[in-house]
Amino acid sequence: MRILGIDPGLQCTGFGVIDTEGAALHYVASGTIQTSPKDGALLPERLKILFDGISEVVQRYQPETSACEIVFVNVNPQATLLLGQARGCCLTALVANGLPVAEYTALQLKKAVVGYGRADKAQMQEMVKRLLQLPGLPGKDAADALGLAITHAQVARSVAAINKVSPLQAKTHAAYKGGRNY
Repeated sequence: MRILGIDPGLQCTGFGVIDTEGAALHYVASGTIQTSPKDGALLPERLKILFDGISEVVQRYQPETSACEIVFVNVNPQATLLLGQARGCCLTALVANGLPVAEYTALQLKKAVVGYGRADKAQMQEMVKRLLQLPGLPGKDAADALGLAITHAQVARSVAAINKVSPLQAKTHAAYKGGRNY
């Protein structure tokens, strides 16, 4: 299965694509989609850049499913609103391109990849590098996106195993420790 992970952000959105074969994880691609108000782009134009960028990634790598980070609430309400708009744009791009979307919190992501929910960015980068056998550290946003894809690969295997024993409805199994899966 090919999984696309998205770490949403208005200035920098990370993406990561992995293939899974059973428990084996294989790196396909990763990177970032950048927008900057310094370029004179207004918010709607920046959101279009994100939408078009994610659509291009989906068309190029043809993932079967996707995972996106659930936004946390910041101290700065304005920053939270902008991040929420960027995240909404990312979700819309994924759904518009026909992908199912699973959502995970930063805590779930860090717990699944590093084993510690309060891991820092450097620990995430190192574990992603090790799990995917990369020659170097991925960028911070790309590492989070790859981590989301890894998290979804682990959850998908668990849900598939549970479904073999007792089929569950989407709403029931989507409650994976507060994450969402549609």
